[in-house]
Amino acid sequence: MSTIEVSPVTARTGGQAYRVVNDFSIQVATVNGSGSQTANSVLMRSIFQMGIPVSGKNLFPSNIAGLPTWFTIRANKNGWIGRKKEIDFLVAMNPETAREDVLKLEDGAAVVYDEPLKLKDVRNDLHFYAVPFDKLLVPVCPEAKLRKLVKNMIYDGVVAHLVGIDLEEIRTALFKQFGPKKAKAAELNWNAVQAGKRYAEENLAKTDPFAVERMNKTTGKIMIDGNSAAALGCVFAGCTVVTWYPITPSSSLVEAMIGHFKRLRVDKESGKATYAVLQAEDELAAIGMVIGASWAGARAMTSTSGPGISLMAEFAGLGYYAEVPAVIFDVQRVGPSTGLPTRTAQGDLLKNALLSHGDTRHPMFFPSSPAECFQMAMDAFDFAEQFQTPVFVMTDLDLGMNNWMADPFEYPARPLNRGKVLSKEDLDKAGEFARYRDVDGDGIPYRTLPGTHHPKAAYFTRGSGHNDEAAYTEREEDYINNMDRLARKFETMRKFLPEPEAASSHNATIGIICCGTSRYAVEESRDQLIREYGIETNYLRLKAYPFTARLKEFIAGHERVYVVEQNRDAQLLALMRLELEPALIGKLRSIRYYGGLPLDARTVTDEFATQEGL
Repeated sequence: MSTIEVSPVTARTGGQAYRVVNDFSIQVATVNGSGSQTANSVLMRSIFQMGIPVSGKNLFPSNIAGLPTWFTIRANKNGWIGRKKEIDFLVAMNPETAREDVLKLEDGAAVVYDEPLKLKDVRNDLHFYAVPFDKLLVPVCPEAKLRKLVKNMIYDGVVAHLVGIDLEEIRTALFKQFGPKKAKAAELNWNAVQAGKRYAEENLAKTDPFAVERMNKTTGKIMIDGNSAAALGCVFAGCTVVTWYPITPSSSLVEAMIGHFKRLRVDKESGKATYAVLQAEDELAAIGMVIGASWAGARAMTSTSGPGISLMAEFAGLGYYAEVPAVIFDVQRVGPSTGLPTRTAQGDLLKNALLSHGDTRHPMFFPSSPAECFQMAMDAFDFAEQFQTPVFVMTDLDLGMNNWMADPFEYPARPLNRGKVLSKEDLDKAGEFARYRDVDGDGIPYRTLPGTHHPKAAYFTRGSGHNDEAAYTEREEDYINNMDRLARKFETMRKFLPEPEAASSHNATIGIICCGTSRYAVEESRDQLIREYGIETNYLRLKAYPFTARLKEFIAGHERVYVVEQNRDAQLLALMRLELEPALIGKLRSIRYYGGLPLDARTVTDEFATQEGL
């Protein structure tokens, strides 16, 4: 079947003038704590099971229950899975926000709503579908106390009928969500789905253009959130010690690790755990324990967000100066202070790069997908030990807590890289050992682990002034030599970090740079710029800091370069300014979004057009 490519503009209720197939967004507006997460996840997964690229964004409040929450599902046949700014199909279940939600819609959108809300009177340019949810629920769920949780499944059945989702896919997704241990609950919810489907078939005449049809673009793919993917990567990296303090949106990363540890880190003969997970009294204690465990030879990590990072500054400086490995996952959220705990941002880039007092520089990895969360978790542990330093893995709430399509992860084939660790045999051959001496000219000294049975293995780990033999000193030349070596080590890092991802056109004179989850908006925006303005752009997605030589090459090859990021103060651009010469800095422009929602392509395209005078 051929589909007319047209935006859903005024399509009034007189009938369907065209069809919009596999290219629209569904937003479900409910209240926090109403159990809507299950219904929304089932709806999204059922579309995914039909082979259609899909993504889901959960916008929820920071309290426990009662405030508005929105879940947006985007289906797109071209594979664009970033947030779409426009809402095409609304499911309005929250009386407090229903009218406002409807007023925000563009002409031609569809609205499924709870009948008592009487939303049809609000506008006459939308497609309205009233559903008596409470009446449908009574025969399905006799127990009144359960109705609140089952009610949402009715709109899954209604939406499935209206847009053409195969009901068997709904059933498969539903029973997968509940699992075999909750079969009775799954059956109850399945009955609600069927009730919604029957009502829609018998009472709702479809007038909107939105529909799904089977594709094969998700074959072999999985759905997983970034925190779960990162947790699995940490386990495969050989991590055995986790210390943390719970904080949104990073808590589920450690919670997922605990589940993996219980399955994979238990001695089969004795039944004893071969791992340690400690909930510290605060984030300062958590990173202190990580540094202690890493110093002792374990692979250790912590997971936190911006407020926790602020508390970790002093120990981050200790790890940098005493040269102790540590891995810190920062699942970024909106700040400053408490900020917006359940909104996403890229607001910790500059802080983490320079965290602690004095001259301090920390490497950072910028994953943009669950697959990169998995891979960069392993990379971070290797890198931390190779360079004997704290490493930050910079995800965000959007990546960490939302579900994403992904290819199955590849089983790691390379061995762990423990870096320059001297064994007893190494010390026998070396003849001497100075903990902070640059033997190879790369700034990276050799180290030993506690318990190495050799008279020359011992040294003092110092956060105070020290010479290359780890002896205390306040001599000017010793301090300068040590700091220069640390700077030399930082430069060496550039050769071992992942290169940026690039996409280019021979005709482009304008470049766009981003990192992390900004990629999804930027990639789609580049397509919009070609279709709407005939402008081609080149693209560079940074994967790590310190930046590799590829960054300078990219900027030098363009007349103007836009740096796209999700913070107010252009922090990624600021890091570039610290390293670039004035001629390159002069080419940089900034596109920023900091409203807390995942960045969308339309915002990037419109700001680009404004700055270009289009």
